[in-house]
Amino acid sequence: MESNQIKIGLTNNNPCSYLEDQQERVAVIIEPEHHTSEHYEIFLANGFRRSGDIIYKPHCDHCQACQPIRISIPDIQFSKSQKRLLNKSLSLQWELKNALDDNWFELYERYISVRHSSGSMFPANQDTFYQFVNASWLKPYFLHLYDNHELVAIAVTDNLEHCLSAFYTFFEPNHTLSLGTLCVLLQMKACQSMGKQWLYLGYQIDDCPAMNYKVRFQRHQKLVNKRWQG
Repeated sequence: MESNQIKIGLTNNNPCSYLEDQQERVAVIIEPEHHTSEHYEIFLANGFRRSGDIIYKPHCDHCQACQPIRISIPDIQFSKSQKRLLNKSLSLQWELKNALDDNWFELYERYISVRHSSGSMFPANQDTFYQFVNASWLKPYFLHLYDNHELVAIAVTDNLEHCLSAFYTFFEPNHTLSLGTLCVLLQMKACQSMGKQWLYLGYQIDDCPAMNYKVRFQRHQKLVNKRWQG
């Protein structure tokens, strides 16, 4: 699948969601025949992501801060703090499911209200969430995490032939454990058990503090000048 055979559309410039005083625009895959899980895995390897049915890639006029990042599963190296977190979480239970638990929205609503009350997802809305996470050409997994049988986190995870892609995570905002980090660690373990090569984490932006947790997972690679490095 050569890039010169793919029709790309460009959005208008809009205020950047991550960096102040920056404008963002994205390149979007237009042709329906490329909207398949097989093609999407190739697009992931070339720096694209999805939002609902839309496959996109940052294509900003004056900024290249967004760097795709992924973890090489055969080369996983857990840090001391990550090992401690995994040990503390041994009493928790987790499971990959094909559908959301019935009480998912209560958890999501608490998460958005506490952590993202000034963001575009506030107020929490079920239909908006469904449009965001689901795709007509791909069925995501939902990693459910329980503490004493109480739902405390869900990590929406795209399952492809050679990789998993961490799509979106929400969790109990006042929990004593670092549930966001833990969900990534559990997705790494899921990759190991499923024989996957990669876990994709989306985009890393060095100047955005909210993104910096991604570089703590080893061994990670970044896509720089069309080559994965790390």
